[in-house]
Amino acid sequence: MRARPAPLVEPSAPLNPERIARFSRQIMLPGFGELAQRRLAAARVLVVGAGGLGSALVPYLAGAGVGTIGIADDDLVELSNLHRQVSHGLADVGRPKVDSLADTVAMIDPECRVVRHTERLSAANIRDILARYDVVVDGSDNFPTRYLTNDAALLEGKPLVWGAILRYHGQVGLAWHAYGPTYRDLFPLPPSPDEVLSCELGGVLPSLCATVGALMANEVLKLVTGIGELLLGRVMTIDALSGRSREIAYEAIADAPAVTSLIDYEVFCGVDGAASAAQAATSGAPISAAELLRRMRSGEPLRLLDVREPIEAALRRIDGSELVPLGELAAGAEPVPGDGALVVYCEQDTRSRRAARLLRERGHADVVYLAGGIDAFSSVAGELVHR
Repeated sequence: MRARPAPLVEPSAPLNPERIARFSRQIMLPGFGELAQRRLAAARVLVVGAGGLGSALVPYLAGAGVGTIGIADDDLVELSNLHRQVSHGLADVGRPKVDSLADTVAMIDPECRVVRHTERLSAANIRDILARYDVVVDGSDNFPTRYLTNDAALLEGKPLVWGAILRYHGQVGLAWHAYGPTYRDLFPLPPSPDEVLSCELGGVLPSLCATVGALMANEVLKLVTGIGELLLGRVMTIDALSGRSREIAYEAIADAPAVTSLIDYEVFCGVDGAASAAQAATSGAPISAAELLRRMRSGEPLRLLDVREPIEAALRRIDGSELVPLGELAAGAEPVPGDGALVVYCEQDTRSRRAARLLRERGHADVVYLAGGIDAFSSVAGELVHR
């Protein structure tokens, strides 16, 4: 590991009495003082993502006295966001998340300057945006953006605080090429798109956003002020169910290819538009267990197709489903005609993906497969799963 970095930001002018009173409870901390507070006042922090992690960490950055916060997000607030993205409210549904989060910051500290970046970050624009900031914080929810942000931060010489959450698990790390390994040293290659669950399909415990977001904000405060021990060469993992955390040490890969320019990260991660469109046209789109439950509760016309074997179906089935094993389907069998979308499921979703593809190829237009299969559905609607 290379030498410990100095505080990231030079201090601002001395604080006025009102600002000293406002931040008195942290100024009095051992090793902190007014000088650290002045560094925060001068700091420029870019936060990528205004969702679960962004809406948790941005208020803490504003409350701590960070002078400028850039927020990059091109998404709108949806009803399903509100259980975990607590800086947005019911009145914000349909609004840009950047605007909603900026309003939250204004209520915390009107002197905090918020810069809104509503365009989607890409290889074409991210370096120009990063050049305006001292540190970047990645709270995005997809691998193309994580690799894009990592590589851009490396090329711009900026430290990158990153976090990730899914279901009951979270991770927090710091990538800074000048002083230690980067995100690519921990994850040299992205996972296959077939192995990636989103929050939409996998779910997330809302309080985990607060835990991971607060730890990310904490890392920013340490970087800016020079206090504490940075998460360089270490990644912290959190298990919300057990209440345990652990630390994984890692080093830079000595013979890793050098990052010299930005690339097409959607292609790199296997989720480019052409590939996604081709997959959607063949295998159909996934539907989450929660979304299936919502549609069933609302009375939407649906046809449930179980493509497992009879011995599996005898153990448990979703109420109202038709059984056509995958082998029979491949041999030419057809589901009973009916109204509404055809939802295909198996134990998890390996066979249902193939079945959905077969049905699409035969001309069945409205076909989706149940992400996570009956395993996932049992966890959200066990009362609808019977022998």
